[in-house]
Amino acid sequence: MSKLPPGDCDYVIVGGGSAGCLAAWRLIAETGARVVLLEVGGEYRGPYLKLTPGYSRIVPKGRHCAIHRTVPQRHLEGRELEIATGRVLGGGSSVNAQVYMRGHASDYDQWGLSAGSTLWSWDALLPNFRRLEGNQKFNDEFHGSDGPLQVADPGFTCEYSHLFVKAGQTLGLPFTADFNRGAPRGVGYFQVTSRGGRRCSAVDAYLDKVRSDSRLSVVTGARVSRILLEQQRATGVEYVHRGQRRVLRCHGEVLLAAGAFESPKLLMLSGIGAAGQLRQFDIPVCVDLPGVGQNLQDHCGSPIVLRGNAPGRGYFRQDRGWRLAANLLEYALFRRGRLTTVGGEASSFHVVEEGSGEATVQVWCVPNVDYANTTVDNVPPVDGLKLHVNLLRPRSVGSLSLRSADPAAPALIDPDYLGDARDLEQLVQGLRIARELASAAPLRQAVSQELLPGPAVQDGAGLAAYVRQTLRTDWHPVGTCRMGRSTDPTSVVSDRLKVHGVEGIRVIDASVMPNIVTANTNAPTMALADRGLSLMLSEGVPQSGVDIPPGETEDAAHAFAQ
Repeated sequence: MSKLPPGDCDYVIVGGGSAGCLAAWRLIAETGARVVLLEVGGEYRGPYLKLTPGYSRIVPKGRHCAIHRTVPQRHLEGRELEIATGRVLGGGSSVNAQVYMRGHASDYDQWGLSAGSTLWSWDALLPNFRRLEGNQKFNDEFHGSDGPLQVADPGFTCEYSHLFVKAGQTLGLPFTADFNRGAPRGVGYFQVTSRGGRRCSAVDAYLDKVRSDSRLSVVTGARVSRILLEQQRATGVEYVHRGQRRVLRCHGEVLLAAGAFESPKLLMLSGIGAAGQLRQFDIPVCVDLPGVGQNLQDHCGSPIVLRGNAPGRGYFRQDRGWRLAANLLEYALFRRGRLTTVGGEASSFHVVEEGSGEATVQVWCVPNVDYANTTVDNVPPVDGLKLHVNLLRPRSVGSLSLRSADPAAPALIDPDYLGDARDLEQLVQGLRIARELASAAPLRQAVSQELLPGPAVQDGAGLAAYVRQTLRTDWHPVGTCRMGRSTDPTSVVSDRLKVHGVEGIRVIDASVMPNIVTANTNAPTMALADRGLSLMLSEGVPQSGVDIPPGETEDAAHAFAQ
């Protein structure tokens, strides 16, 4: 490898979420490079972050999230929706519902088609999924059992979840023991990134393994203002830490892992984006790249809300009073019980569109109505459950743009939910499927009333109006730095995740996905980042002027650090 002049570091990683923590781990564990990880949020601390109960109000997620507001949505009666993203080390993996899903093989094959490359496909990414995974139950051609990311069945499964799975089988859905073999179908229980009642975030899985290495510097509370560019090459970043402007120089690469909102925003602030918009804010244009901020995609959906007819089947008010005390005691003594669940344990997949036969709608069983979407009729908290209908393959595509040249100003976010009329049609069909599930034995014996949308809403027009009034995000934004061919004016990065038109910038987070996967996005983002790191490392690693022969990485790295 070539010798380079000394600098502050070899790599800067912007964003300490799932992708950023993984990148730091691999760079430190596998190379002699010096790495700086910059995260705008705080440290991954506090026992409530490491507990698993997604149903519980004792977990103050808002403290560790950035809340982004969309522009008024023209197809949702002008509503502005809130989309939360992780603002803490570990990012979304530290605050999410911990669901481990991969989606359909065709999702990843489409990435390769969009990029015109054989580097991306289900077969190409499966080894990355497997090598990262430490599955408690599976160890086969689809799963790994000794990787750093802990994956297991939920520690507790409530009665509503069991009734839901049985109801699905009553309707003829096959029971599926494993949703992660590339073709999710039927009904069953999902796995989660936790074990023994403890969350396994990207900090737990990756960053903590190298945190003590002197070659790694982790700076929290650091807001990156722009990437420094000289002659079309990134040379470092400018950031603000504790009120002070700082400059960090690197002679390797700047790795963007700040997510689908912040990664494109930072590119634009650095002069990489649509020239017209950049000039509007007096930002010097480095690369006219109109695809930056375009292609925003997100999962969304609406719930059927049901009142139960007997207490104790779900998680209603299990996080307060004597119930909370009992649950905490059971957890403390035995590491079992309701505090070892993520708040939902079962799901079903449904084909509601003619064509490939692949699922387009998913129904989540959420055994709690305490914080249901109650924008209609002010439904009070009740003991019951929601059947949340999720659109797996949204056709609506939105965008993100700058509000100003101030790095602290939030971006203008327009997902354009239901911008394609076919999305609304599929969600209406999904609500009808959810009603069929609620009416199927044995779930129907546990339900006394449909609260939302209510038995009076039966026709397509009424259900469509209900969707427009209640649709919410599933917090899975992707696609705003889309991977594609260099000849495609809407693409932002190459098949090796390098930003078109400049050297030394690579994007390794969910913003590069050309199309959203039919799954929760955390596990796919980790596999994507892992593959991106492999592609980068295959090109050689700058070592601050130090050549490290193969097999001598560890000794040379320690000598360099001293």
